[in-house]
Amino acid sequence: MLALALLAPAIAAAQSCEPPAWPLWQSYATRFVQADGRVLESSLENNHSTSEGQAYGMLFALIGNDQPRFDKLWRWTSANLAGSATATRLPGWLWGQGKDGQWRLQDANSAADADLWIAYALLEAARLWHRPDYHQDALHLMATIEAQLVVKLPGLGPMVLPGPQGFVQPDALWRLNPSYLPLPLLRRLAKEAPAGPWQAIANNTATMIAQSSHHGFVADWVGYQGISAQSGVFVSDPINGDTGSYDAIRVYLWLGMSDTSEPLAALLLKRLDGMARSTVATGSPPETVQVLHGSVQGQSPFGFRAALIPYLQAKGHPRLADQQRHRVELALREALARPDADAGPPRYYNFMLSLFALGWADNHYRFREDGTLKLSWETACTRTTAR
Repeated sequence: MLALALLAPAIAAAQSCEPPAWPLWQSYATRFVQADGRVLESSLENNHSTSEGQAYGMLFALIGNDQPRFDKLWRWTSANLAGSATATRLPGWLWGQGKDGQWRLQDANSAADADLWIAYALLEAARLWHRPDYHQDALHLMATIEAQLVVKLPGLGPMVLPGPQGFVQPDALWRLNPSYLPLPLLRRLAKEAPAGPWQAIANNTATMIAQSSHHGFVADWVGYQGISAQSGVFVSDPINGDTGSYDAIRVYLWLGMSDTSEPLAALLLKRLDGMARSTVATGSPPETVQVLHGSVQGQSPFGFRAALIPYLQAKGHPRLADQQRHRVELALREALARPDADAGPPRYYNFMLSLFALGWADNHYRFREDGTLKLSWETACTRTTAR
């Protein structure tokens, strides 16, 4: 009895240091993350997986203090998407079964947003879980990103291309994606490598969003046209035009989740008022926006509603944010209850946007001004240790 009494404080401390439950992540991971660490259904291609799905999965595993699953996600990603050579190779974006029946990398071109999220997740996992091996992996990946994706645009400065191949057009025209560059990630990389290009890239990302937005909306893709060796201007994307939809919705999400003291986010939230006005007017976000004209079309999937929860909170519409959340939670329950065969696209994207937004809304995580994560389980464990 005495031994039990003596052990009681230690047991209580250990129990209080348990990570708060995150049922949505556990439910998603149980169904869609294989035992080997491959995320299923992250591509419209049947049985294919993407670097984006792997990157988001790593972040959510970290937020959920799910160390074994994080490690499997990273090991699978490194081995299968980058040939275990992230010091020299970026992860290819698409993996799956080819027409020849072989399971392998189907497209070796990388996706910059996934590359950045993976580097970010590794940096934060190294910091929070005291894993120097993750820190080394992150530094190698950051160096590869800088070598293969960072370009200097005339009149602007350093910027991240969406991938190594296919985004530099003839006649000094570059294609860029605003949703690939969340400010908290760039802040975190700048904190890690203050002599690197990341602070300038954060500033240039804000410039891109501000100068390419119209009527308070942002487009999925943006062009940058060089005019001379020292000047350039943002223009409509030569392939996708001025449409804002499945990519652009993440820009509102990233800005809404940014720390309230982040000056660039504050400026851009004022600039990007169109999505708030449209959602206030109709009760739900549009699926597609023609940015140059400010016209909206279509009924968006529930993931769009999720993405706007932090944005609407930041814009001063808490009641509308709560309405979106209620509808998202209902839609999630229905989607998770549905047999797999009955679920159509974009199920993965809806879930991922919902994990980002609801995890944030439920205080499982926050981004600090320097880009580091403030996690619910980290706070609980720190309090227990401090006593």
